[in-house]
Amino acid sequence: MNSHWEILVADDEEIARESLAAWMREDGYTVESVASGRQAIEKAAAKEYAMYFVDLKMPGGPDGIETMMEIRKIHADASVIIITAYATVDTAITAMKEGAQEYIVKPCSPAEISLLVSRIIKVKNLQRENIILRQKLLRQYRFHDIISKNAKLLEIFDLIKKVASLRSTVLIQGESGTGKELVARAIHYSGDRATLPFISVSCAALAESLLESELFGHEKGSFTGATSQKKGKFEIAGGGTIFLDEIGDISPKLQIDLLRVLQERTFYRVGGSEELHIEGRVIAATNRNLQLDVKEGRFREDLFYRLNVINIQIPPIRERREDIPLLARHFIERLSHELKKNVTDIADGGLKILMNYDWPGNARELENAIERAMVSCRQTVLSEDDFEFLARVSGGARDWKIPANISLDELEKQAIDATIRQTGGNIKQAALILGIDRSTLYDRMKKHNLKR
Repeated sequence: MNSHWEILVADDEEIARESLAAWMREDGYTVESVASGRQAIEKAAAKEYAMYFVDLKMPGGPDGIETMMEIRKIHADASVIIITAYATVDTAITAMKEGAQEYIVKPCSPAEISLLVSRIIKVKNLQRENIILRQKLLRQYRFHDIISKNAKLLEIFDLIKKVASLRSTVLIQGESGTGKELVARAIHYSGDRATLPFISVSCAALAESLLESELFGHEKGSFTGATSQKKGKFEIAGGGTIFLDEIGDISPKLQIDLLRVLQERTFYRVGGSEELHIEGRVIAATNRNLQLDVKEGRFREDLFYRLNVINIQIPPIRERREDIPLLARHFIERLSHELKKNVTDIADGGLKILMNYDWPGNARELENAIERAMVSCRQTVLSEDDFEFLARVSGGARDWKIPANISLDELEKQAIDATIRQTGGNIKQAALILGIDRSTLYDRMKKHNLKR
């Protein structure tokens, strides 16, 4: 039986509408029928159908093309068949251009309808099977929100399970875009703190005075603008987890304050005298080489050892290329709903470009590349052509050679300048390619006196 496949027929002519519905019911399908485009849109808004037969000419409301466009706004991958007694080349072209899956002419025979529906259902069955298999594959290689089949990541998954319920401080290190916060959240939600708060703070986003107030809170009148008492993130986290992102960017003063907090597990609000206790766990993350920063005097050695009780090093995408197809298909599935685009997969040619690219911005850059390709894609499968922009960037990067007898400072300046020119002044894309945050890129541009 085909009763689980529901079909909607929209036609203002009762005889044509009911005849078409009756033929498909004889084949075992569940069919509903309506007399107008407006009713069809309302039905589509209430639930999704396997396919929609829509008459082209329906007076007193939206016509067939308008109805189809509204249905596809609700269900981006809707299979719409336009039917009409007034067939012309222009209307057929318009219907197909706007997204109709088929265009059939009245009078149509039961045999013709039966073959058409059977063919579409076969495709839908294959699509459903592919989705189920892909979801099974993703579940197999998914740990919380992290997707990987890389051996190093699988070891990290095992480590997370072991340390999840401990109080020990964790330091997560890895390049920008590797998913450090995802790992921190996995630690939190894998242990006995899962029902308690997970509080994330970006240490690079705030000035020293603001970050101090953000972390520890402040008392009323402790500084200009402090009109009331405010709890800090350590206090709000309670017995949960506080995640300190970009810990390598905090000032020397805050390094001292944080060291005291980790040693004594107590703190004071800014301007306060009441000693408060830390009950939760601290997880820190950075894209910097803190070991080198300690050696060169930019980061306190004693604080580093307090943070580095449990160390997790996340490998970059270029060292786990086997994850690229998994991640790409995961992003396609999620973005197709967000963008309302009927894109279901990526072709081998497109995957080849993704596999050959070095991904300086890691998974975050990969997600942005998938989104850019989907926005401009006109097919249901992303092809090599949809990633032409990435192929150009990749080719340009391979052609660049390090000049001889050049200082590290000048090398940085040239790399930033070349990347900004390469992206046509797109700071977001340039930052992703360079593997740094936009705010960091703006700071480096200011340092080197570079213009957008």
